[in-house]
Amino acid sequence: MAYGRGGNMGGGMQNLMKQAQKMQEEMQETEKLLDEWEIVGTAGGEAVVVYMNAKKIIDGIEIDKSVIDPDDEEMLEDLVLAAVLDGYKKADEVYREKMGKFGNMGGMGGLM
Repeated sequence: MAYGRGGNMGGGMQNLMKQAQKMQEEMQETEKLLDEWEIVGTAGGEAVVVYMNAKKIIDGIEIDKSVIDPDDEEMLEDLVLAAVLDGYKKADEVYREKMGKFGNMGGMGGLM
């Protein structure tokens, strides 16, 4: 076991703690960025648009009236689902890009 001056591991351990604290601060800043990042999922040539952040929190949906057919609910349901999945795919890409450097320490760990 390597010891620093004075027979203890203080210097190396203190440096390691500083690095860990810096990484945690960077991760928190990145988490905040992901909260604020706007992702737009679309389907049907933007007939359905879903807005969410990079953590997949949906905060809005727009539906063009031209795709609202009371006799074909299933089509509208499919378009909404496709727009959500498109947004999720884009959110996954942003999340991996921004949080990948933190490994499994990211807030959503194995969820992505």
